[in-house]
Amino acid sequence: MTATEPRIILNPQIHRVQVMIGDTLLADTSRAFELRERGYPPRFYFPREDVRMDLLTRSDTVTHCPFKGDAAYFSFGDQSDVAWSYERPLEGMETIAEYLAFDDAKAVVTQGR
Repeated sequence: MTATEPRIILNPQIHRVQVMIGDTLLADTSRAFELRERGYPPRFYFPREDVRMDLLTRSDTVTHCPFKGDAAYFSFGDQSDVAWSYERPLEGMETIAEYLAFDDAKAVVTQGR
């Protein structure tokens, strides 16, 4: 990204994107968005319909991004805050409402063809 590009760019994905923690498939979709934000690594955002929400529990963690809004966090088993979601994002970021992103330090995110 260059300084003249928008701070955040959303790219719809046509390829399959999956999330695994250990042997558990937590997300599998061909409807993800890749979010590129200046100064941060790219992240895939998954529609909840394609995430095993039954395996995630909401944690008490909440963070605030001045560009996206407040993020709610989700845990998987004893692994805390493996994913987050902007449930009511700021104006201009409505596309990612109710989508989840996963922490790639805690989950394996792969993109197929």
